[in-house]
Amino acid sequence: MNILILGSGGREHTFAWKTAQSPLCNNLFVAPGNSGTASIAENINISVTDFDAIKKLVIDKQIDMVVVGPEDPLVQGVHDYFLNDSALKHVSVIGPEKAAAELEGSKEFAKEFMMRHNIPTAAYQSFNASNVEEGYAFLEALNPPYVLKADGLAAGKGVLILDNLEEAKTELKNMLVDAKFGNASSKVVIEEFLDGIELSCFVLTDGKNYKILPTAKDYKRIGEGDTGLNTGGMGAVSPVPFATPEFLNKIEERIVKPTIDGLQKDNLPYKGFVFIGLIKVGDDPKVIEYNVRMGDPETEVVLPRLKNDIVEIFNAIANQTLDTIQIEIDKRAATTVMLVSGGYPEAYEKGKEITGLEAVEGSIPFHAGANVKEGKVVTSGGRVMAITSYGNTYNEALKKSYQNIDKLHFDKMNYRKDIGFDL
Repeated sequence: MNILILGSGGREHTFAWKTAQSPLCNNLFVAPGNSGTASIAENINISVTDFDAIKKLVIDKQIDMVVVGPEDPLVQGVHDYFLNDSALKHVSVIGPEKAAAELEGSKEFAKEFMMRHNIPTAAYQSFNASNVEEGYAFLEALNPPYVLKADGLAAGKGVLILDNLEEAKTELKNMLVDAKFGNASSKVVIEEFLDGIELSCFVLTDGKNYKILPTAKDYKRIGEGDTGLNTGGMGAVSPVPFATPEFLNKIEERIVKPTIDGLQKDNLPYKGFVFIGLIKVGDDPKVIEYNVRMGDPETEVVLPRLKNDIVEIFNAIANQTLDTIQIEIDKRAATTVMLVSGGYPEAYEKGKEITGLEAVEGSIPFHAGANVKEGKVVTSGGRVMAITSYGNTYNEALKKSYQNIDKLHFDKMNYRKDIGFDL
């Protein structure tokens, strides 16, 4: 098979790394890709949302399967675009159709879905610029901290958690009236704050059947001890030590099953990954959010633990025969630590040369915001590289990642030295 992966981050490098290991894959393409994918696949410099350019590429390269990494093309309907085009509809697309992608595209849609299917989540209300005063009143009725979520896609930065009521009201106005997050915050969901510890659950579905992948825990804040600004993710650990068999059973019975059943009941066509952001409140799981693709950097610890041929799994998703696949998981722990550009998640410089990659031993460097320029690997984004390692325990794996990070360098390189600190 000829396979195309859409995206350019660490998640897509991990997908490419795993896909390249399959004997079922003949030619592998990544669009637009990065310096990591360049060494195992052919990078094609087109945008993930330029569907016409993607169509031309798929026809030119006789591509049989498209694996969609990021959320934007899914929310914009890339799967539907393929189904509605006679030249493309034979191509398998791994990712939900547009109607189902609203689970990530709209926070309000996701909350309504959870309420309809009795899936445990935080109490909420949603507001727009015309009823901002009612939003203030709802905030007054809540206990702090206050959780404000931009309804649409805001690149992982659209959630604010604030302790001060007046500040929460000001930010609500900034989001709704002053378009702080552009169109994404034309509607804002205000939620009750859930106090607990977070984790992520990843589910594969072919629209009928499902399989659960290993859990992971990622670390969003830039600063040690989970302080400072939110980022796209600074590191991750899998499995999650506090996710006991009993707790995992609760996740499956109360959340995964009703989610997959709900997709079918609501006629939301779904072939791909469901990412369920969870919080453990007491001994019970509740849903914080849905994503309609794999997480990043969680992919960099979940896929390395998957022993199966990933292309075989993708074929089963496309053919709705996922029930015939037995998922095999590596018993070892996997951890990843993200190297980021100085200044990230605010302003940062690009084009810094990355050295020391050839010295890395016993870890896998998954490239994210990095590209090849004049024969050198240089930074091209905020989150530059995820250093993934295996170990018998997550501490052993982390130790290995940090030992290899010591061999790497680029100007103003930053990373968290406390991944896994709360476990």
